[in-house]
Order: sequence, then C-alpha cells, then structure tokens
Amino acid sequence: MERRTFVKSAAGAVAAQGLAFSAASSRVLGANDRIRVAVLGVNGRGKSHIAGFEPLDNVEVATLVDPDRNIAEERAASFEKKYGRKPAIEQDLRRVLDDKSIDCISVATPNHWHALATIWGCQAGKDVYVEKPGAHCIYEGQQMVAAAKKYNRIVQHGVQLRSSVAMREGIQLLRDGVIGDIYLGRALIYKWRPSVGHKPSENPPSNLDWNVWQGPAEERQFSTRYVHYNWHWHWDYGNGDIGNQGIHETDLMLWGLGVGLPDEAMAMGGKFLWDDDKETPETMTALLKWKKQNIMGEIAVRPWSSNFEDGVRVGNIFYGSKGFMLMKTYNSYEVYFGEKREPGPKADLGGDHFANFIAAVRSRKTSDQHGPVETAHASSGVAHIANIALRTGRKLDFDPKTERFINDNEANGYLRRKVYRKGFEVPEKV
Repeated sequence: MERRTFVKSAAGAVAAQGLAFSAASSRVLGANDRIRVAVLGVNGRGKSHIAGFEPLDNVEVATLVDPDRNIAEERAASFEKKYGRKPAIEQDLRRVLDDKSIDCISVATPNHWHALATIWGCQAGKDVYVEKPGAHCIYEGQQMVAAAKKYNRIVQHGVQLRSSVAMREGIQLLRDGVIGDIYLGRALIYKWRPSVGHKPSENPPSNLDWNVWQGPAEERQFSTRYVHYNWHWHWDYGNGDIGNQGIHETDLMLWGLGVGLPDEAMAMGGKFLWDDDKETPETMTALLKWKKQNIMGEIAVRPWSSNFEDGVRVGNIFYGSKGFMLMKTYNSYEVYFGEKREPGPKADLGGDHFANFIAAVRSRKTSDQHGPVETAHASSGVAHIANIALRTGRKLDFDPKTERFINDNEANGYLRRKVYRKGFEVPEKV
C-alpha cells in the first residue's frame, strides 16, 4: 500500500480542511494514559530508543519495525528476554502508521528516511521522536517543520545533549556572559572511522525488503557497502560524519552561539587515507559566518589518529572576550578564564531526552520540549550547507530567510533530492 493511498483513505479529508489533528489520530492523551511507541529501525541506534522508552512509566514499546526481518526478530527476542513480553514486528513502517493503537513513532532509520517517516507520522496523527540528522537535505527539513505545525504534532530531535542538566546550565552561563562576548564556536568531530573496503553489488538477501530500505532514495542495486551501517558514507543515504556524529555538535554550536542558519559558508576536505567505497569526505573543515552577530563557526571532522583538544574529542569549544568554555561529549562543561586559564564553573550531569519527549507528548506543549522540530532543521541544515560548500568548492552566500543560496544555481541544486522514488515522495504540500 502506497503511503499516499493511506493519506487519502485515512486522513486526507480531514487534513485537507487544515484541522490540527488528522482522522488517523487515535486519541488525545491524558496524564495517566499508556503511550504506545513503535521503534523504526532497530539494528543500531534503535536499540537505544528501545532502552530509552520501555523503562518509562506508562510507556510501552509495542512494535519493532525493520526492513530486515532477521534483525527485527532478533531484537524482539532479546526484548522478550529482558522485559518479559514480545513486541509485534513489521518490515514496512506504513503498516504501523495504519495502526491507530500506536501513539508515537521513534525513527532510527538511515538518514534518507528521517523526514519522510516524520511527515507520514504527523499525517497519521502520531508524535515523532526522530534521530539526527532530522532531515537528509534542507528541503526535507522545511517540509518536516511544516508537517509538525500543520498537524499539531510533537516532533523531538534525538540530540540527547539538549536534555543534559550540565549542558543546559552551561548554555545559560554563556547567555549570562560567563566568557564575555563570544566570537567563535568550534564543533569537533574526531571519531575513529576505518576503511570500509570495496563491496560488490549483488542481489538482496531474502530477509531484507530492499524496496522499503531504499524508500525515497534513487534506485540502486543492493550492496553490503550500504547495509547496515556504511550508508552513512554515501550521498544517497547519508551525509558523512558531519551529518552523523556531527549533528550533536552543530546543534550545540548553534545553541551556544544563539544563532540559526549562517550567511556565509566555505569548506575543504576529501579522502586522504583510503581507497574505499566512501563517497563522503573522511576529513573536512568548514567555516561559517553570521554577519549580524559578527560571529564565526568552525566544524572539524577527523577520521583517524587525532589529538584531543583540551580533552574534547567530540563536543564544542566556545571562545569569548573573558575566556572559553569546553563542552565535552553530551554531559559536561568546563570554563577557563584569561591568559592563565584560571578554572571557572564546571559540571558533569546528564538527563533523559526520551522522558522529555514523553512529557511533551502528554502536555501537548512544544514549549516543554528540549529538542523541538525547528532545532532539528537548523542543526541538520548547517551540516547540509557545509557539505554543499565542500561539493561546490567555493565560498557560498546563503540567505537564512529564504533558505536559498544567493545567485548560485549549482548550490541550490543540492537543497533537495533530484529524484524521489514512486510512492516515497517527500510532498510539496504536507
């Protein structure tokens, strides 16, 4: 069943009237109602989604969805062993969207599915927790934001640092001027990424629904170069490490600097270590500028041997007129003042991003969210802009209001996917 058929039959008539909730919306949740969640994509990050939702009070992981049936069955078996009951399993997420007993979907699919799954979820009356990056390209991020607003859905971006007590405290200190006037933010992405080698194209295994796995991406022949992790390094499915681990850091950079999409961008990088199947750069540096705020941003990606910068391997460093702040991984910050690097405030304390999402689902207030849909679009958008600067090979001028590059047709050609597969189109009108 094509998703557009579902929308027409189950929700189209109401959605066309512009109502806040679609006909597929099962119910309005009260404080004591049990929330049933379907987790989409359970090979990698989806395991953390299961572990994040199932222990919460009055929350039930009801269905596991993965186009690889072997993985879905394996995860369901381990779930039953741990929690004492076996969830339902599906290969096609559209069947979950038809299920009115499901209140929320949690999207841990490859990047190319994030926005469409979110949009379909909103249209079906589901609230959505979506992994980073929120969208595979800028156009899809725009449509995701529009869908959340049109259908009055809670859409939470899966950047858990937003719920860290220490990170929230550190951001408030930046707002209060703890390091003075901020002039530079640096997002550091130093992950150990080895060669992926070369893998041939072949027929997909019988346990994998390759049509569903590809979804909105261009038609490709199956290869283990994509499934199940190394899709990150192919433009059709992933966004490189700047759009993988890097979204935590771009999100934190924008949050700390108090800015949105930049006015200028330039980038340089490439593959310098291995001859392998990766299409995206191994090493990359992007520079960004916000003219009105007179602030610079830097994003640095390194794949292999690297120093830690003041203990930061993945995280951010903010520089101000009085000192600097280190924000390490997801849960800690440290402040140092002046030329002598005198120590200032510091903290190391996490939080629960899944619980924050569920609280907002119950309250129906986007103001309760720590990672609302707009932040998903912005933090993903910064990575997309940097990648476009890299692929065009020149400095780009960007208009944050229109979300288009200025007088640059080539760069604007990267704002959206050129072709969507039939039945998996990201709609112009959500």
